[in-house]
Amino acid sequence: MTDITIKTGCRYSEMLVNLHALTEGPNTDLGILANTASLLYWSMENVNWAGFYLRYGDVLQLGPFHGKPACSQIEMGKGVCGTAARDRSTVVVDDVRGFPGHIACDPDSRSEIVVPLIIKGDLFGVLDVDSPLEGRFGKDERLFLESVARVMSQVLLRCTKLIRPESAAESA
Repeated sequence: MTDITIKTGCRYSEMLVNLHALTEGPNTDLGILANTASLLYWSMENVNWAGFYLRYGDVLQLGPFHGKPACSQIEMGKGVCGTAARDRSTVVVDDVRGFPGHIACDPDSRSEIVVPLIIKGDLFGVLDVDSPLEGRFGKDERLFLESVARVMSQVLLRCTKLIRPESAAESA
């Protein structure tokens, strides 16, 4: 087991070091996704949900996460997650109540950032982080979470066991 200390509000560079430590050595994609969701949830300030939705055809299925129970499926192009997945680009929403078609899994969420996970040019899923504060996610959080997504994409390529055998990671 990796020995790391998770500190609430630690700097993003420290969190990336912790992410690398959590993803060293043989692992499954389920373990990597679960540990990453936990790291983000417990380390980022003012976050009430952190996790993943994984692509299955034209649907995003709920993956490992921390926070209140969430929507189990999201159609491509629907809500913040579906929009980020369809467009394959990061979406930052300062006030989710003003986002057309927002899917309110947690009524306490006010802002959200969603970053696509791309493996070898294919969409694997999305990283989703919510906050109860409006305007919580700025340039620093965007750059940090996009870095997390890049690390995740590289690490998922070398997993020893895949929870999604038809995923892009299998063709590695």
